[in-house]
Amino acid sequence: MDDIPLKKGPLSGVTVLDFSRVLAGPYCTMVLADLGARVIKVEKIGTGDDTRAFGPFIEKESAYFNCFNRHKESIVLDIKSPRDRELLERLFDTADVLVENFRPGVMDRLGYGAERLAKTHPHLIYTSISGFGHSGPYKEFPGYDMVVQAMGGIMSLTGWPDGEPARVGTSFGDLGAALFAVVGIVSALYSRTKDAQGTRVDIGMLDCQAALMETALARYDVEGIVPNRTGDSHPSLAPFESFRTKDEKIVIAAGNDTLFMLMADALEMPALALDPRFMTNDLRCKNRPEMVIEIEKALKQESVTHWIDALNEVGVPCAPINTIDKLFDHPQLLSRDMIVQVEGPSKVPLRTAGNPIKMHGHEEIDVNTPLYAPGLGEHRERILAELLGNHGAYDLPADKQAGTPKDTPKNTPKNQKTKKL
Repeated sequence: MDDIPLKKGPLSGVTVLDFSRVLAGPYCTMVLADLGARVIKVEKIGTGDDTRAFGPFIEKESAYFNCFNRHKESIVLDIKSPRDRELLERLFDTADVLVENFRPGVMDRLGYGAERLAKTHPHLIYTSISGFGHSGPYKEFPGYDMVVQAMGGIMSLTGWPDGEPARVGTSFGDLGAALFAVVGIVSALYSRTKDAQGTRVDIGMLDCQAALMETALARYDVEGIVPNRTGDSHPSLAPFESFRTKDEKIVIAAGNDTLFMLMADALEMPALALDPRFMTNDLRCKNRPEMVIEIEKALKQESVTHWIDALNEVGVPCAPINTIDKLFDHPQLLSRDMIVQVEGPSKVPLRTAGNPIKMHGHEEIDVNTPLYAPGLGEHRERILAELLGNHGAYDLPADKQAGTPKDTPKNTPKNQKTKKL
């Protein structure tokens, strides 16, 4: 088996036009690029993606931008120029997927809305990510991560019972939408292998937040009680939270009766498993404060390291509460190639998270070679050479310079073709 050559990424051969900026769209296309797709980032003249101006900076390059735009190419196009609009038409001919995260209506006003491209480029999978999707009474409202975290309910569940609602520590709204968009795109690519037709993928960040509420909606529907903040404990499982030890806090997730008995033995408190207050998970949830007191009586006698070893030995899920710096040297993450290097034109690398999708038989990211994030418009000339062959970037026929896609029908066989993977 070791002699079988590794395949390229599973999306090798797929070309993505990335009109998105900031986080939700770029994160989506980063995942596609990690899986082997060719991603061409279409940026605006002068500034490009907004995050090119976001700190922190390395040699005047945005670490934020570099993190989420690895493996991509960058081309700058002036959408108001007939010549660049014709070049964009040629890109549509060769692309499989378009990703954009403008507010609804923006792409239509530019002349590149989903309905128009469905007619001229029916093979294209047109993916939109917006705050509220392209239908419904809120579709015109601006939606940002913080807005959908608040509106979608996650903030009401985050924090301590006696504290204020809190934002999740990462951009949960953007990242959730990005990952659902990837699922939609991959599903559409598979569907296209059967009918040769592209489709519209419409992702609303608020929809994604509702979908990620786990059992909160169902709990309210069944119990009639509005779920509230529970700190770091699970509302339906116990013990499933953090506890104080002699030095630091430890997380223990003994989510069933067997694990609870194993935990009690590891803590040298076998009687705890026979306590009438804690005999079942339901009783442990009802008597959680008393349970925490009893467990911490044992835990406070030794350090986190001692208890991690003792609990792991008997198979009880547990963990220290790591700060971000400890992830860079975590043996499990390192063994799974989850810490990679990314660099921009300055060639100064930074470390960030790698691709968590491991597929046997396919090439993995080489953690010893920095991945590349493009400079603004860096690949324009190379892409134009591909599109135009021996013609110069502006040696387009006069009739191509006169109109725009909006008023020039695309009826040639080339533009009526359909494509399969």
